[in-house]
Amino acid sequence: MSAKLILGTEIREQILEEITKEVAEIKAKHGKVPGLVTILVGESPASISYVTLKIQTAHRVGFHEVQDNQPPDIAEAALLALIDKYNKDESINGILVQLPLPKHIDEKKVLNAIDPDKDVDGFHPVNVGRLMIGGNEVKFAPCTPAGIQEMIVRAGVETSGAEVVVVGRSNIVGKPIAVMMVQKGRGANSTVTVVHTRTKDIAAHCRRADILIVAAGVPGLVKPEYIKPGACVIDVGVNRVGEKISEKTGKKIAILRGDVDFDAAKEIAGYITPVPGGVGPMTITMLMKNTLMSLKYSLGIA
Repeated sequence: MSAKLILGTEIREQILEEITKEVAEIKAKHGKVPGLVTILVGESPASISYVTLKIQTAHRVGFHEVQDNQPPDIAEAALLALIDKYNKDESINGILVQLPLPKHIDEKKVLNAIDPDKDVDGFHPVNVGRLMIGGNEVKFAPCTPAGIQEMIVRAGVETSGAEVVVVGRSNIVGKPIAVMMVQKGRGANSTVTVVHTRTKDIAAHCRRADILIVAAGVPGLVKPEYIKPGACVIDVGVNRVGEKISEKTGKKIAILRGDVDFDAAKEIAGYITPVPGGVGPMTITMLMKNTLMSLKYSLGIA
C-alpha cells in the first residue's frame, strides 16, 4: 500500500487562512497589521521570482509589505544603514534580506545587523541561541525547519519518543530541525540522530528512523532499503536534474527531484512528502507566521 502523501500545498492553505483570520482580528482590536520589509540587492531572476512570491503572500494575508530594491553596487555601509532604519521603524515587524548578496558585501555582517526581534528568518545568532535553549525562549524558528515540524504535526505523526534521523547538517535545515525535534513540546520530544558525509553507515542509521528527514542536496541519495516500513519520510531536497517542455505553456521548465527515491520509497513508508509540492511551499508560509508572531510580541499578546 502506498504511503500517505503529506502535501505542503494543502497545509500551506490551512495555515495562511489561519494567519489571515488572526491578522483581521488584531487589526480590529489593536489597529495594527504585521509589517514585513524585503530588501533585494541586484536583479537576479531567481531572487526576483522568490521575492515576488513573498510579496504576493504577504498581501494575501493582509500584511503591510515594503519592497525595497537596491542596486547591485550598493555599498555595504549603505545597506547596513538601511537595515538600521528598518530596525527603528515601528511599522516593520520583520526584516528579510534576500540572499545571495553581491561578493563585495559580507552576508554575515548584514544578517547580524538585523534586530533579533525582527529577524523572522531566524538566522541571527541570538535566535539560534534561543532555539537551542528551547521553550519560551524561542521567538523565531528558521522557516524551513518550522515548516517541516508543522507538516509532521498536522499529518498526525507521533513524535514523542520517536526515533528521528536527520540526513544533513546545514545551518539552515539539518542542525535546527535536529534541535527542534529533541526539545520538550509540541511536535518534539524525539530521540534524534544526525548523519552526514562522514557518517560510516548512513543506511543503518536511516533504517532505525520512525521519522526520516532528508536534507542533503543529493538527488536520490536515500534508497528504498534505507527506509523502515511505515516510517514518515520528509524530503527537503529540491534538485534540478534536467529540463522538459511544459504541456501547458510549451516552455522549458526544470525537472525537480528530491533526495529520496520517491517512487520506490512511497511503497515502503507510511507517510512521505513529494518533490515538488512537499516541504517547499511551507518556507514562505512559516515566514508569514513568524512575522505575525513578531507583531504579537510587540503588542504583548504572544
